[in-house]
Amino acid sequence: MLFRRRKKATWAARLREFFWPRKGLTRPARYLSKRILRLSASPHAVAAGVAAGIFSAFTPLLGFHVLLALALAYLMAGNLLAAALATTIANPLTIPLIALATFRLGEVLLGISTAEAVTAGELFHRLEHLELSELWQPVLKPMLMGAGILGTLAAVLAYGATRFVVRSFRARRHARLLERAGIAAATPVLSRGDNTL
Repeated sequence: MLFRRRKKATWAARLREFFWPRKGLTRPARYLSKRILRLSASPHAVAAGVAAGIFSAFTPLLGFHVLLALALAYLMAGNLLAAALATTIANPLTIPLIALATFRLGEVLLGISTAEAVTAGELFHRLEHLELSELWQPVLKPMLMGAGILGTLAAVLAYGATRFVVRSFRARRHARLLERAGIAAATPVLSRGDNTL
């Protein structure tokens, strides 16, 4: 194998690497943000794609986030790749928090009061084991209602932030290119001037 370790990692080292990677926990997020910033679409298209992906990540339609994001991005003239990349906000670490937040908000909006507090584990147990007819009223309806509010709010914020960041990133990159071109153009002029003296 081309990139194999010289010494095989110990069990303890592999366990530590699983919980705390050598490159850090923020590396995947930094990679995704750079990937989105470097897309060649317009700032509106990139921001609309990110907004579509984030909105779809708040829905309880697990397994269909990317398809929903692509459809929304297409309707909003957004970038499809940005939409697909933004759905990664719904990952195994964040899905329980998103699901519980949308469920709780949906209960409040619909005026549903339950005697017991539902945890994320119980919520996913219900999603997994109940039939659709049993699932709609107590679980899916509140989650969809909460996802509509929280997803829209998150999408609007993501659109504004992404559009601003993409524009400033491109302006800085353009200024750097002009600066390099100016230095390259000024260097021969200086050398010609020196020769004439």
